[in-house]
Amino acid sequence: MKLSTKGRYAARAMVELAMAYGTGPVRLSEIAEKQQISVRYLERMMNAMVTVGLVRSTRGQHGGFNLSKPPEEIRLGQVIQAVEGSLTPVECVDDPKLCHRCGLCVTREIWKTLKEAIDNVLDSVTLEDMVEMQQKNLHL
Repeated sequence: MKLSTKGRYAARAMVELAMAYGTGPVRLSEIAEKQQISVRYLERMMNAMVTVGLVRSTRGQHGGFNLSKPPEEIRLGQVIQAVEGSLTPVECVDDPKLCHRCGLCVTREIWKTLKEAIDNVLDSVTLEDMVEMQQKNLHL
């Protein structure tokens, strides 16, 4: 199971917004340049973040994007969910009606445990945590 580029890039873009939290909107081109992500690709991800309420968009000459709440209130799991959807290894974990064997299937229990572990890790990290990690990396 792999996280797609959408998830990885969205996490990096959100760290940029978290690092700039409280300073006003950040232009998409700034994020794209710093994170080496295509502006077009970034637009789609930011639209998803706006849709779920993690980011606000401001139009105009001094417009851009900023977090809709403090970095310590946004979890990495929310970011990934916004662009990836569920990170379930198999669909029947999220929707048992998809398989008539769900009640008998021992592997489904393993996949369910795996999904819970992934969700727990992603939900244990906030954007503030990621900013702190980034700052430590810059000072190495």
